[in-house]
Amino acid sequence: MSKIQQINRRDFVKLFGLASGGIILGCNTTTVEKKFKPTISKDYFEPNLFIQIEKNGNITLIASRSEMGQGIRTSLASAIADELEADWDYISVKQAIGHEKYGNQNTDGSRSVRTKLEPMRKMGATAKLMLITAAAQKWNVAENVCKAENHHIINTQNNEKIFYGDLVENASQLEIPDEKTVQLKKVADFKYIGKTLKSVDLKDFTHGTATYGIDVRVPNMKFAAVARCPVTFGTVKSFQKNNAEKVVGVENIIQIDRLKPPTGKFFGMLGGVAVIANNTWAAFQGKLALDIKWNKGENETFNSEEFKKTLTDRVHQAGKLVPGSRGNVNSAFKNAQQTVEATYHVPFLAHAPMEVPNATAWYQKDEIEVWAPVQDPQTARSELAHFFQIPVENITVNVTFLGGAFGRKSKSDFVVEAVAISKEIKAPVQVVWTREDDIQHSFYHATSAQYLKGGLDKNSKVTGWLQRVGFPSIVSSFKPLSDYASGFELSQGFTNNPYELQNFRLENVKAEANLRIGWLRSVVHIHSGFGINSFVDELAFAAKKDAVQFHLELIGKDRIIKGKSNYPYNSKRLKAVLNQTAKMANWGKKLPQNHGLGVAIHYSFYSYVATIVEVSVKNKNVKVENVWTTIDCGLALNKDNIKNQLEGATLFGMSLAMYGKISTENGAVEQHNFFDYQMTRIKDAPNIEIHIMDKMEEPPTGVGEPGVPVIAPAICNAIFNATGKRVRSLPLVDQGFA
Repeated sequence: MSKIQQINRRDFVKLFGLASGGIILGCNTTTVEKKFKPTISKDYFEPNLFIQIEKNGNITLIASRSEMGQGIRTSLASAIADELEADWDYISVKQAIGHEKYGNQNTDGSRSVRTKLEPMRKMGATAKLMLITAAAQKWNVAENVCKAENHHIINTQNNEKIFYGDLVENASQLEIPDEKTVQLKKVADFKYIGKTLKSVDLKDFTHGTATYGIDVRVPNMKFAAVARCPVTFGTVKSFQKNNAEKVVGVENIIQIDRLKPPTGKFFGMLGGVAVIANNTWAAFQGKLALDIKWNKGENETFNSEEFKKTLTDRVHQAGKLVPGSRGNVNSAFKNAQQTVEATYHVPFLAHAPMEVPNATAWYQKDEIEVWAPVQDPQTARSELAHFFQIPVENITVNVTFLGGAFGRKSKSDFVVEAVAISKEIKAPVQVVWTREDDIQHSFYHATSAQYLKGGLDKNSKVTGWLQRVGFPSIVSSFKPLSDYASGFELSQGFTNNPYELQNFRLENVKAEANLRIGWLRSVVHIHSGFGINSFVDELAFAAKKDAVQFHLELIGKDRIIKGKSNYPYNSKRLKAVLNQTAKMANWGKKLPQNHGLGVAIHYSFYSYVATIVEVSVKNKNVKVENVWTTIDCGLALNKDNIKNQLEGATLFGMSLAMYGKISTENGAVEQHNFFDYQMTRIKDAPNIEIHIMDKMEEPPTGVGEPGVPVIAPAICNAIFNATGKRVRSLPLVDQGFA
């Protein structure tokens, strides 16, 4: 339920340090229900986002979601400002601390706009109505002769107007209006929503004044680096610290034990040996000088290449039947004119955000304060309460800007680590991971193997579809021996296949976890999108049909499939993005020698995406020349942000396709830094054209992640078009392509 409410000023000022004069509104959205009940309670303090309108006209909005470059602070602020008819120059945004009172603050799953847009609009509309009422009372006229426009209330009878700041004293005395009197704007009247809007944080980002986690400084703060076992969950057997103590700046060296989370909860921390110094560099150098002997544990024998072979063998055998299967594929294959089979692989992947994990913590008696770039501050808070036995209300998590995250910073192990060290040394401390730490001790995107078999009849139509998949489950990070994929993972592009298939069988095979498995941008959609789109391209080739037309045939008739969510799948919208992208790319055009086009489509996070990629291949050197992408994400809140997200998704997907691979030998991750875990460089960036479908009357859906799953298969399909060579295993560098 959403609630608009007056907030106690004293509490508001105390928590956020804002000016005390003006209207203060809060919104509680503890669920995603669409019901909206405006209430007033002068003593009730349980907000999600705040609006404060000061007497000088300045409007401060409190953002509950983490900003990591996706522009969420600007997007949600623009929704409030639009309904409020505010002048954007008066808007500023302040970050909320981590607290359950804000509802779900976990900034992942491309759901912030989807779940927060409506409450934000209603807050803005409520504040506007209160200002109109205040002005009407001041003029002694009916409210319906007053309108809000550009930070003023205008009397339409005589064009007299009052500045917002001059109304706050009167408006603050009003009761919250009844829900039925609060009306949202029509799409045609939007001023900021659906437009391109400058980021509220742009100046700080470009002038170097933005505060990221690593920028935090606390009086008397120490700096720490941690040496962790190269094998996941290994522990310290013994260590020599003499050489590390000789490093100038090193002040202390301590062992920190692994904190193992309870089943089904949290992330814990790996443990190891911590070097404490008076500067970060000294801590890093001291760590390198340590001599540590490890108990490497049961994961020491894990070899990723052997595991790839094991998974491949398993997907070539019958697995567990997955709900959603229908018809009889065996009969379909028996009667097929021809069958096509293929096996696809995606390796382990790391997030590698530009800003490495870091946290500043201060443990004092029965209180903890943390400053960190976290995606999920509430989980961090709860985790600290559990491990350190401190009441959650005594724990403050200050959320800084995130220099990239991609799901890595939704896991708060690095925060727990900082608090553990602070407690031990009895001082505030900042823990900074090196790039090597980040690459070798992450929560990895799971490796996967997929086997697909399809049957084609005499008319080259698909009559049967069998798909088997195996990948270590994310659930393994919370519950030991979770050796099969969970239902929520399989729903990410596997069970919700977008095609109209009569005979359709899905199977899941066993896949143990020997590394920490976690969310990475697009999650399971990465290997679902790769396998399905690659296979459809193979089917189209076998059927001697155009790939775009083959996709359209498979999507089938226009239909709407309602699931458990409020976002039914609409096949017409998926076909529309494909047709639009084909038009943009001039699909079917004559290409230069050694060039090829590849297409991929995917439905994820309730959004519809199609991508066509043009590559050139010379002496196995692959260059992505052009990328055309269309997205249908419903109401497009900020088109500039959407374009930025899809451009970023393109480069992210290219990195995964070309280079992305985490491998292990004797349990240890072999990659170290960007020289052996490469990213797409700006010199390799293609021309990118983005089209956003006009669906402003539809509810908003995800944006940050849906653009990723289509990139790798589109590239690989384009390579086949250019060279005749199929790529079924990523990354491309492992297949001889550079």
